Amino acid sequence: MAPRSEVGQLYAAHHSWLLGWLRRKVNGADHAADLAQETFIRILCQADHCCNELREPRAYLATVAQRLLINYAERQSLERAYLEVLAQLPPCYTQSPEERLLILEALHDIDRMLDGLPPKAREAFLLSQLEGLGYSDIGERLGVTVRTVKRYMAAAFMQCLMATA
Repeated sequence: MAPRSEVGQLYAAHHSWLLGWLRRKVNGADHAADLAQETFIRILCQADHCCNELREPRAYLATVAQRLLINYAERQSLERAYLEVLAQLPPCYTQSPEERLLILEALHDIDRMLDGLPPKAREAFLLSQLEGLGYSDIGERLGVTVRTVKRYMAAAFMQCLMATA
């Protein structure tokens, strides 16, 4: 873990700059503030990192924050897709806000588990698990062989196992 005093110094020296940088990237000062705090939390939780040795602290902060922005955008996209599906369901399938939140949290957990997979491997896994497609159908849809789909699935299952361990 990074020493707290070093992260504190980094925070004191660059928080205002990072907040301004994030405000230009996102809509809403509150969201920018949340992302800035999350950036410093990530740095604080990193093992074997010495903040005093950073040559370009702002570039480093921007890189960490940019990754958080990408994760946020992916989560927003996932939520939008889920809400679009919900809007198409008949009223008898309407879920309570609590149920929607639980499902969104589960979707985010799945998304985190599959993070790092190549896009086609991720898509193959989702087609299999969510749409119930067989490997040959997935191969046709993705334009790959069944053997490649098997490799994608093996990689996805391994990723899920590693994420749960």
